[in-house]
Amino acid sequence: MTTLEPVIEIKDVVKFYGGNAPVLDGVSFRVFRGETKIIIGASGSGKSTILKLILGLDKPDEGQIFIQGEDITKLNEQELVRVRQKIGMVFQESALFDSLTVRENVAYRLHERGEDEEEIEAKVRQSLGFVGLEDAIEKFPSELSGGMKRRVAIARALIGQPEIMLYDEPTAGLDPITSRKINELIIALRDIHAVTGVFVTHRMRDAFTLATEYATNGDQQIHFHHENNFVCIANTRFLMFRDGKIVFEGPDEVLRRSEDEYIKRFLA
Repeated sequence: MTTLEPVIEIKDVVKFYGGNAPVLDGVSFRVFRGETKIIIGASGSGKSTILKLILGLDKPDEGQIFIQGEDITKLNEQELVRVRQKIGMVFQESALFDSLTVRENVAYRLHERGEDEEEIEAKVRQSLGFVGLEDAIEKFPSELSGGMKRRVAIARALIGQPEIMLYDEPTAGLDPITSRKINELIIALRDIHAVTGVFVTHRMRDAFTLATEYATNGDQQIHFHHENNFVCIANTRFLMFRDGKIVFEGPDEVLRRSEDEYIKRFLA
């Protein structure tokens, strides 16, 4: 795959869930390597449906979905397992196994693959180290705060070194400081590891953080910077949904300047 080919391509997708109006009505967009698309819009506008379709948990009624050039709408469940191994997913609820320790939660996918125990341990510690939670390796989810659970969920999603990360309201219910930590992890994945992302949110503060900040790697430390008003450095673009259609696609500075009444009301 050349760098110019999209990692994710949604092409003319239509999706119905009963009723007369489609949840998605002819939606098309592309996401390139190391790019993050932030999907915003009112409740019920089809944001989370997009994530389900990318994961192959649901199929469109019309249109195609390509992951790294492969049309996944034609694949059966067994073939989709192979595609999902390239994708990490972070849910709003964290979705950790309560009866397993942090170590066991993060290692779960690798145990399923039957990988070597020593290699699993090294990968688990590396993944937890990235999210700053190596000290919590023996704890159970009930002993963790909401923000820590979310960070463990990111570590678990990263364990298979996915090329794509999907985030469904990953900062919902978290305080500003904890949200900031989650956002920095997502920015670092985008900029340091060139992970392709789709980020569904209704929290505009977090969305604009992702869209205006970027990470660099130096002195064995990750540094975060704020882009200036003249240069759009952060590799992040907005997609705004309304009634199943995309009504805006572009960078944050264009979104903020929009004269569209719906967009102005939403941002307010």
